[in-house]
Amino acid sequence: MNLVSPYLIETISMKRNRWFCLVSLFWVSISYSQEFPFDNENWEVQGESHVEDVARFFEGRPSLYLYRSQARLKDFEFFTGEIEFEVFVTESRGFPGVFFRMLDSSNYEEFYIRPHQSGNPDANQYTPVFNGRAAWQLYFGPEFTGVYAYKMNAWNRIKMVVAAEDAEVYINDMEKPLFYIPELKHGSVRGGVGLRCTGPSGFHFSNFKVRALENPKLKSEKIKIPPFEPGTVTSWSVSSPFLESDLGEAVGLDKQTWSKLNWKTLGVENKGYANLARVTALPRTNNTVFAKVVIRSDRDQIKRFTYGFSDRAKVYLNGEIIAGGQKNYASRDYRYLGTMGFFDDLYLKLNKGDNELWIAVSENFGGWGVMGKFDDLSAIELRD
Repeated sequence: MNLVSPYLIETISMKRNRWFCLVSLFWVSISYSQEFPFDNENWEVQGESHVEDVARFFEGRPSLYLYRSQARLKDFEFFTGEIEFEVFVTESRGFPGVFFRMLDSSNYEEFYIRPHQSGNPDANQYTPVFNGRAAWQLYFGPEFTGVYAYKMNAWNRIKMVVAAEDAEVYINDMEKPLFYIPELKHGSVRGGVGLRCTGPSGFHFSNFKVRALENPKLKSEKIKIPPFEPGTVTSWSVSSPFLESDLGEAVGLDKQTWSKLNWKTLGVENKGYANLARVTALPRTNNTVFAKVVIRSDRDQIKRFTYGFSDRAKVYLNGEIIAGGQKNYASRDYRYLGTMGFFDDLYLKLNKGDNELWIAVSENFGGWGVMGKFDDLSAIELRD
């Protein structure tokens, strides 16, 4: 004899169905990620690759092959959430990776790997791109890269968890972040997303997924951005660009010659570097700007000035040249990176009153910047 009434059976069944629906909706809300097949409907490819040529079956799965090209998702904007993909890593020299929050083709956030540097501190890289200029010579260290040994001739899984202002990078181990990015340099903006590969070798990508999350939880402890070092020049006047050769071999600056330059004010970032690409696009030929600061001194005195630049510089004090140098990539040995820091000293002979310090900074690639600081700011005042 059935001891359970049909009404009770129906009630239990309805409750189970409602519970299943609620659990299913919750699961979808926290775990759903959208995968985008590699086709013309979803992707726009620019560069030396085209979707018809690069969407293929490789190593047992559909893939996208990019060589000196980028593939952007059509009609898609990304702000916060997760971006995940796989790349087939070989020992070839190249730079496959992902871009996100793309405002236009020249301004975006980027993360890429360097397979040929597997196991080294610079095996991968986060860098912002401003006005078409990546800046790994400025943005280096544990908040921009992580030591990693890749699986060679195999698929490697990469994930970025992007919050409003910071982010984490995961490679293969999806439980523990490889490194934490405490500050996304473009700030809290929304933009396009996609894949790109630069350098002399092409790479295959697969399983590209995006999950939009309003408040993604980062596993890393949030790091407070440290203040400037005491005495740092926190603001520069930056000129419009000109030909490096226009400086010539003259040991002085004729202000009349440079009177038609336009100037913008550029603040520096927490480590003291001014990324010149933030305010200046780099034309093909006009690869040089002046970065200027006015030093008002209470008296005649000598002050030590520690500075850095990328890639080449000529330094002028009150119109006369006092120093110069170059730090191009591979200019000193084959592994010389040309990274920028407070590496050089000058002893400035200041006159009482206003003194103008002009630094002509020229760029090849990898980062266009300048930085400077004084041992102390006693008896001087800085103005851009």
